[in-house]
Amino acid sequence: MNAPFSIFQIPLILASKSPRRIEMMQQAGFNVKTMPVDGIDELYPPHLQNEEIPLFLAEQKADHFFRKYNISDDTVVVTADTIVQINNKTLEKPADRQEAIEMLKTLSDNIHYVYTGVCLATNLKRYSFFDESRVFFRKLSYEEITFYVDNYKPYDKAGAYGIQEWIGYVGIEKIEGSYLNVVGLPVHKLYCHLNDFLKEKD
Repeated sequence: MNAPFSIFQIPLILASKSPRRIEMMQQAGFNVKTMPVDGIDELYPPHLQNEEIPLFLAEQKADHFFRKYNISDDTVVVTADTIVQINNKTLEKPADRQEAIEMLKTLSDNIHYVYTGVCLATNLKRYSFFDESRVFFRKLSYEEITFYVDNYKPYDKAGAYGIQEWIGYVGIEKIEGSYLNVVGLPVHKLYCHLNDFLKEKD
């Protein structure tokens, strides 16, 4: 994409293996390369709540990334983390089939929140932001839940579902907030905050 905006010319590294985040950044026109941020435990202090959790994890990923790699000063590294919360409980990635089924039973006929924290980082500065969306699930049958889990195996997804998959088409009644945030990256906010980040003096 030959867009006449300088934001699309700067070198970006998305420190993630998520195919969804990679695709969204590429579709938005960013000059992005991807590198994994492996070997980090996604643990957080128990007192953190809501958006504080993915913000903490995104910043931890950035710290780990810069310790592992030598990055040029003109490159911006993007890290992100997404969580699902319902009734003040955080639903992380399910460990197995049964846990995925139980998570979806909890989300069924209920409202939950999706928070994504994003960290923009260079060798010289850091900036973090978050986005929040409310997701409304209709009542799902046990057969629908097991069909989705067995066919889509959502073990790499917070809350055991991907909104862009079958369950999102048939199970979600409405969203308040950004759809892309629920997918895993609030691209509209990334674009705006990255613009501001680049304009700031170091």
